[in-house]
Amino acid sequence: MLPKSLQKLIDSLSKLPGVGKKSAQRLAYFLLRSHRSLARDIGESLLTLQDAIALCRQCFMIAEAGANELGLCSICSNARRDKHIICVVEHVFDAEAIERSGEFHGTYHVLHGRIAPLDNITPEDLKMKELLARTELLIEQNAAPEIIIATNPNSEGETTALYIQKLLKPHSIKLTRIATGIPMGADLEYADEVTLARALKGRQNYEA
Repeated sequence: MLPKSLQKLIDSLSKLPGVGKKSAQRLAYFLLRSHRSLARDIGESLLTLQDAIALCRQCFMIAEAGANELGLCSICSNARRDKHIICVVEHVFDAEAIERSGEFHGTYHVLHGRIAPLDNITPEDLKMKELLARTELLIEQNAAPEIIIATNPNSEGETTALYIQKLLKPHSIKLTRIATGIPMGADLEYADEVTLARALKGRQNYEA
């Protein structure tokens, strides 16, 4: 029987996405054999993570807590970014992948998920109301916004894109969908920069 402290670490690691029991055991044994400084650094990083990170008040990207008085991330607070163009993504790392392409100079809106009925994830669980509020504010400012839907090209991403299209269609704004170039079933996070750049350049009007 394993010592309780080691078993507790294995149980904790196995709760991470994509980490099964065997992987958790290997990670735990690696940490056990490593220098104490590694375990200490990881522990300190985990303890300070939630206090050091906050969500941007506008786009819901992760940002350094207290980075500015307005509570905005580095993209939303950048005067050179086009605030009239909002790229809607499922997760923070999707936005990071698009940033690496170097082709997008607008802002983002992170939904923090996608509509997935089988997982009991509904639009109310996502940042949909906030997206609608941002869009309506731009319209009130006569800003003529463009909303780029960049949800992942899979069944759940398409369901989410369709919901956004229906949500925003009454406002008669420019609504586009990220173009082909991302293979069906793939995640943006793992796409290369060239593929993402082509997809952004070739975006088209999104019609249901």
